[in-house]
Amino acid sequence: MTEDSDPGGAGAADAGTAWRRIADELAVSIGKGDYAAGDTLPAATALAERYGVHRHTVRQAFRHLAEQGLVTVSRGRGTQVSSRRVPYPIGRRVSMRANLGRIGLVASSEMLSAEQIDGEAETCATLGLDDGARLWRVEGLSLADGTPMGTGTHWLSVARFPDFDAAFRDGGASITAALAAYGVADYVRLSTRLTARLASEREAKLLEIEPGAPVMVSVAVDALPDLTPIHLVSSVFAGERMEMVVEPFAE
Repeated sequence: MTEDSDPGGAGAADAGTAWRRIADELAVSIGKGDYAAGDTLPAATALAERYGVHRHTVRQAFRHLAEQGLVTVSRGRGTQVSSRRVPYPIGRRVSMRANLGRIGLVASSEMLSAEQIDGEAETCATLGLDDGARLWRVEGLSLADGTPMGTGTHWLSVARFPDFDAAFRDGGASITAALAAYGVADYVRLSTRLTARLASEREAKLLEIEPGAPVMVSVAVDALPDLTPIHLVSSVFAGERMEMVVEPFAE
């Protein structure tokens, strides 16, 4: 029997029908839980033999499933079932812990680094500070149920927030908790800019994804309720785990 033969009749079907049938059956299996998130699907050669089709037909089915967000196809790792994407609302107030808690996930954070730097002109201008003002540059990693979701780099005024590194660490790497230590009980999102690119090697290692995998980048400015800017953060999210939900900026 050749690779393209099909004693059951599938190999005689139109190639478009064949790959669609394979994709649909795999999607049903994923939906039923036969394959859990992170599981690797059978290899294209094995499925080609099972269905009596050419392996390229199976690969077309894999591509379709990837386009639907059901699987990720990686060189050397095969085709793996994707984890469900976590919705991340972006509105007037944004909190990773609150967002994850609303959907039943346990949020946690880790401080990766903290240092004082002379602020670049653009960063200082964004925060309403003089050029070269001393800034905190603090890095953190956010997790959901222990899975890395995103890494963020935060900039804040050293003069306004002395010892912020300790406040951030003692607050469990939560910006909200750290700001509360300075009497900032509430803050709002002034702006959020979203772009996409490929992960660097360091980002891939931190997020436990493949180097070169898609990531979403968010650059945001937070302010006091009177709209005085106090916090700039650049975040990188694992594209396969997160989806951004833009909400109207309304109370």
